[in-house]
Amino acid sequence: MILYHGSNMEINSIDLLQCQVGKDFGCGFYLTDFEAQAKDMAVRRVKLARKGTPVVTSYFFDETLLNDGTLSVKRFEIPTEEWALFILANRNNEERKNNHVYDVVIGPVADDGVAFQLERYEQGLIELDILVKELTYRKLNNQYFFGTEKAILKLNKRL
Repeated sequence: MILYHGSNMEINSIDLLQCQVGKDFGCGFYLTDFEAQAKDMAVRRVKLARKGTPVVTSYFFDETLLNDGTLSVKRFEIPTEEWALFILANRNNEERKNNHVYDVVIGPVADDGVAFQLERYEQGLIELDILVKELTYRKLNNQYFFGTEKAILKLNKRL
């Protein structure tokens, strides 16, 4: 399969120490199987960083590795309460060390207003089922989190 990463710069090598904490699935390298989503993310990164140019880097990944026991994988097929609580735990984790043991996590992209919705849930203003509904990204595009060196080594950059 081909996966895409959108950024404000060319990615020559993946360095997990450069990854941000407090993301949906933890501190790691994020990709998508939807090229347009990666392009949108690249444009967004340029705006947030106020530097660089939108760049989409593509990688080959042998998807049989998701099922053969080579990697520890967590999948969220659709937004669920477990998915929402997983995102909440990771968004609240300010450590570089992830609070889960997965090499790869795959699941729906949370809506851009995720921080606002998580705060509403934490303040008791909405129930968990409402949080799930509010976090659901309309297009339900998947994101692929690669959070360990073991997983990163399985990505092969396309030239």
